[in-house]
Amino acid sequence: MRYERAEPPLKIDGYAAARDFFAGCMSDVDPTRENLWVAHVDDEARCLHVSRHAGNEDGAAFPLKQIIADAAAHGSAGIVLAHNHPSGDARPSESDFRATRRLAAVAEALDCTLLDHLVFAGAECTSLRRLGYL
Repeated sequence: MRYERAEPPLKIDGYAAARDFFAGCMSDVDPTRENLWVAHVDDEARCLHVSRHAGNEDGAAFPLKQIIADAAAHGSAGIVLAHNHPSGDARPSESDFRATRRLAAVAEALDCTLLDHLVFAGAECTSLRRLGYL
């Protein structure tokens, strides 16, 4: 796992900003391996912390406990997730939906909102919020 510090005043305030930010993150990694990116934001959508969790060709671990620990440590008001599908299919999988649902429920207990979960595949990007899932 590699942590990166986001330099202020980076704001992730909506789908377009999140898509653009994470597309840049995705361009720096091997597209044949799945990677999960997690951005923690304050109540004005300013990025507080970004982490990357590297996976392999078959998937990436979903470190729920670490995401929640980071949210508590940084006082996150919101979390935005993004990961890539090496398969080239940007549609969320059943495991993507399950992980999103679990994180949203646990984050809510910390007064933290899961703002979106983006799935990238090549130039395509799917937002679980835009699908009405969040």
